Amino acid sequence: MGENNAVKTTGYAADGAEVLFFNIGETIYGIEIKYINEIIGIEQITVVPKIPDHIKGVINIRGKVVPVISVRKRFGMDEIPYDDRTCIIVLEFEGGEQVGIIVDRVQEVIVVKQGDISKTPDSKNVNTNRYIKSIINMDSGIRLLLDCDKLILD
Repeated sequence: MGENNAVKTTGYAADGAEVLFFNIGETIYGIEIKYINEIIGIEQITVVPKIPDHIKGVINIRGKVVPVISVRKRFGMDEIPYDDRTCIIVLEFEGGEQVGIIVDRVQEVIVVKQGDISKTPDSKNVNTNRYIKSIINMDSGIRLLLDCDKLILD
């Protein structure tokens, strides 16, 4: 997993959006492929003092220093030991800013039909996680599409 396994695409197919699904615990989340630069195995993370708890530190990717965020910590969950399925999804934003997110395991990339994507309910009791952008209703169950900008920038 230490190699560049992602392909840079626009993230949209003729019939929907390409989404990479991954696990945090038993829950499956998705990120639009347009944000993904690469997927790498867990590397040595350099701890930086006096940063928020959910930022694990920084890694060096081909000479570029990239901050790494624990999605588990960001969601207020307990951390678990890393294993051979734990990986870092390196996201890239407009302007070239890169941020890595640590996930328990990557699942697959699926083209999600626009009709299967719906907004999150407005009810405060249902959508308490402000990092969820949309709900994807698939044959295999409901999946949650993350809002990368809020996950990283909020």
